[in-house]
Amino acid sequence: MNTKKKILDAALDLFSEKGYANVFVAEIAEAVGIKAPSLYKHYKSKRDIFNAIIEEMKKNYNRQAATLSIDGNNAMSDAEVFSAASEDGLVKMGFSLFSFFLHDGYTQKFRKMLTIEQFHTPELAELFTKQYIDDSLKYQSGIFSLLCERGILKGNNPQIMALQFHSPIYMLLTMCDREPEREKELTALLEQHIRQFVRLYSKGDHL
Repeated sequence: MNTKKKILDAALDLFSEKGYANVFVAEIAEAVGIKAPSLYKHYKSKRDIFNAIIEEMKKNYNRQAATLSIDGNNAMSDAEVFSAASEDGLVKMGFSLFSFFLHDGYTQKFRKMLTIEQFHTPELAELFTKQYIDDSLKYQSGIFSLLCERGILKGNNPQIMALQFHSPIYMLLTMCDREPEREKELTALLEQHIRQFVRLYSKGDHL
């Protein structure tokens, strides 16, 4: 593992344990086994490290989305994939994304850091809301809007549909964070949730 990657890993470990504001560059350098001046050869500041962690997370997510043949961010293009998927296919995709968010080391620790830091740093509280609520709801409501327009789903308020779909999944994710021993039980609920949502909103012979 190269030094830049070691710095990111050590920083994220510390951020997830102590919160972003309570970690200093010297601590990160010590965790890596180098001196602070050596760390600055790779990253200009703690914020530079933080930004690099976000970029690494995006790369991980994009790779995961690609395995499902979706963009993961573009509702217009992904609506095509979801419209062609069976109920079992949607469950499989839901499980794959849920497992990624739950088990990807960067994503899991970053979520933990934001959970801690949201009450101390307004900027990170906004990032938390954007990443785990606003962006997800915008993406999902965009997909549901397109699927309703095409007569695949029934419903007249895609934003509420997105809220109904996303909220239980996010709740199950945070429950797994707190109680990992319940993962099997909670993922069983995830499957039931996806199947019930599809059956409530699917129109005619679609899905």
